[in-house]
Amino acid sequence: MGLQEQVMTEMKAAMKAKNTVALESLRAIKSALLLASTEKGASEGLSEADEIKLVQKLVKQRKDSAAIFTEQGRQDLAEPELAQAAIIEQFLPEQLSEADIEKVVVKAIASVGASGMQDMGKVMGMVSKELAGQADGKTISTIVKAKLSN
Repeated sequence: MGLQEQVMTEMKAAMKAKNTVALESLRAIKSALLLASTEKGASEGLSEADEIKLVQKLVKQRKDSAAIFTEQGRQDLAEPELAQAAIIEQFLPEQLSEADIEKVVVKAIASVGASGMQDMGKVMGMVSKELAGQADGKTISTIVKAKLSN
């Protein structure tokens, strides 16, 4: 079942359950999918990798908004954003633990022959491709920085 069908099924369930937060989150995914598929130059359909990137982007937007609201002392606005992020995250592949990410980073550093921070771009590119959809870019970046600065 494709992401669009899965979202539609979940939307029906959310409507029946009168779950407004879930419904709003699912509508955001549906909207983003429709926009991406109708963009100029878009092929017949979105690939699974494109769908994952799109969902990751939606989760990141929600988390960034929640962080800003929390900084400003607006928990009333941050909580719905975090709730939406949690619902949208259900459509992502299972996220790897930091230990698993660290193993991939160490392997990438060895294969690239990275010796310091100047090689961070090479390592990040390689690790990001390998872990597409399975790890947050911010987490990968933090681990790469820690390993390269040693």
